[in-house]
Amino acid sequence: MLFEIVMALKIDNQLRPQRLLPQIHRLFEKSGEKILGIEKSWNPRNGTPVFTLKGRYTSLGWTEWTQGFQFGSSVLQFEASGEKKFLDIARTKTVQLMAPHVSHTGVHDHGFNNVSTYGNLLRMMGEGRVPFNLCELQFHELALKVSGAVQAARWTPIAGGGGYIYSFNGPHSLFVDTMRSLRSLAVAHRLGHVLMGERDRRISLLSRLIQHSEATAQYAVFYGEGRDAYDLPGRTAHESLFNLNDGSYRCPNTQQGYSPFSTWTRGLAWAILGFAEQLEFLDTVSDEEMDELCAREFEHGVRRESFRKSRRAYNPFAGAASIRALMLRAARATADFYIEHSCTDGIPMWDTGAPNLGCLGDYLKRSSDPFNPWEPVDSSAAVIAAQGLIRLGNYLASRRDTRSGDRYRQAGLTVARTVFEEPYLSSNPKHQGLILHSIYHRPNGWDGIAPGQKVPNGESSMWGDYHARELALLILRESKGDRYLTFFSGIGNS
Repeated sequence: MLFEIVMALKIDNQLRPQRLLPQIHRLFEKSGEKILGIEKSWNPRNGTPVFTLKGRYTSLGWTEWTQGFQFGSSVLQFEASGEKKFLDIARTKTVQLMAPHVSHTGVHDHGFNNVSTYGNLLRMMGEGRVPFNLCELQFHELALKVSGAVQAARWTPIAGGGGYIYSFNGPHSLFVDTMRSLRSLAVAHRLGHVLMGERDRRISLLSRLIQHSEATAQYAVFYGEGRDAYDLPGRTAHESLFNLNDGSYRCPNTQQGYSPFSTWTRGLAWAILGFAEQLEFLDTVSDEEMDELCAREFEHGVRRESFRKSRRAYNPFAGAASIRALMLRAARATADFYIEHSCTDGIPMWDTGAPNLGCLGDYLKRSSDPFNPWEPVDSSAAVIAAQGLIRLGNYLASRRDTRSGDRYRQAGLTVARTVFEEPYLSSNPKHQGLILHSIYHRPNGWDGIAPGQKVPNGESSMWGDYHARELALLILRESKGDRYLTFFSGIGNS
């Protein structure tokens, strides 16, 4: 264990995936109804459904970063149910509506939009879950290659070498969310693609994936090393700001959280899942390839000298082993922080520094209460984090660290059990959302507050609903002894 922590989440060490099957079957039963209801009522000319207000999906938001979750949900529903109508929806709408997302140069969301659609469809073909079709395969592969390169081109170099994929706020901005969007670079690299730069320079997508992960681990994740007065092990910053004149790091910031010095829990969840699944992906990359890449980067000044000074777990000369150690450190730190700062049933408040948490008393010693009058919970953070905890646990178990692996894995299953039941699972057929009590943007006041309530609750989000389905499918497959679910399974050289 990296840190001595006081556990808030009450982990059920006896819980097994098979015990969740009744809840999972019920979730997908409700899920199919929700998908068909949205498909029937939603007009694409109104934009992309983002989150619900009064139980109906609305398109209010920054960008159309959730359209891939909308149609990706139909893919997951088909996988779970076998009902072809959901596959037909996913295929048709991906062709009709997703092309602009493939070449979108203005966002950091390619992994969200394109891997959830083109990626899931290609994965199913590679796994033999749908019939092989050469034209369809080449169509999805081309989309994913372009998407990964376009995402990697959104690049800011930083002092001492390295860099990051910058957010839609601009080149000065590194979002912790993008750890989950790195899937687009991973898939494109797996398909043999590169980013072509000036004078035909071939830029490795794997290199940019690793460099972005390093930057996120160094600047967006805290380790209790005194970076500031609020440096708690595993705390995350939603946004990290850089000086574009010299590439130097300036400070933490937040857009959707309460403070740069507290933790917005959905951002924390993105980090847990993003690092865990990239560790799984890097297991498919040979040490020789990574070592050669590191040597080439060091020769060209890409590796950051600051890592030697500030990160004991990282050695820029060590190559593959050091990169994996760095990412594992970040994954474990954020996972431990989540466990420590969630309610006993595994649901976190929307931000660990929200101003009215003191009014809740010892809320970390009780089950979550989405109807409390002081601060909202965020179920979307829970479904994202649960998948990350399970993946991190499985990763550690595969390395014979069964004690740590079991702890994270059981924590993830415990969270899943909570969100798959009321009051989080929506059983109301008039409500378009699947998972209730999700928060989008508390500072902007975008989340609806129902009559008689003082804080937002009772609403859903497209990312929360999608990740609940993905979490359920992961557990469903394991309970049946099916192939382990990863975003890269069946793609490229698998």
